[in-house]
Amino acid sequence: MEFTVPDAFPPDNSTGPQQIAQGRLAEGPRSLFVYGTLQFESVLIGLLGRLPHLTATSAPGWRAAPLEGRVYPGLVLAPGVTANGYVLTDLTAREWLVIDAFEDDEYDLGRIILASGEESWSYLWRGEELRGDDTWNAETFRQEHLGVYAARCARLGPLLAQDARV
Repeated sequence: MEFTVPDAFPPDNSTGPQQIAQGRLAEGPRSLFVYGTLQFESVLIGLLGRLPHLTATSAPGWRAAPLEGRVYPGLVLAPGVTANGYVLTDLTAREWLVIDAFEDDEYDLGRIILASGEESWSYLWRGEELRGDDTWNAETFRQEHLGVYAARCARLGPLLAQDARV
């Protein structure tokens, strides 16, 4: 499967914290749409050391797709489907760096349009390991994986923050 994004949502390839530090985000929206593990408070607190401001929202035309061999999803184009999630609006420059370093290399940081009509950044999946046409189930993740995943994030967060230089 080839990853394509319509012209209205041009992807900005994420090349890690250095690219963000050079001001790429200054030209775009100040928010981040999260639809998978980053929508859980314990994961955010583990990674960032605090809970950013979360507002429930959705992204029409996108789907949080389950991925083969992974407990987290990827956001993929899906006409007629809507991905539910949250928008984070008060991330510091250092927190952007931490989140970008945390995300898998198979994600691109790109702009999407939310149900409100506002533009937001989100991590878009460009890999091929989709598990069917289903939507990732946040409640199943909460019940089966959240405790271990959040503990891993709590160990990883401080290490990523140490490396994040603004």
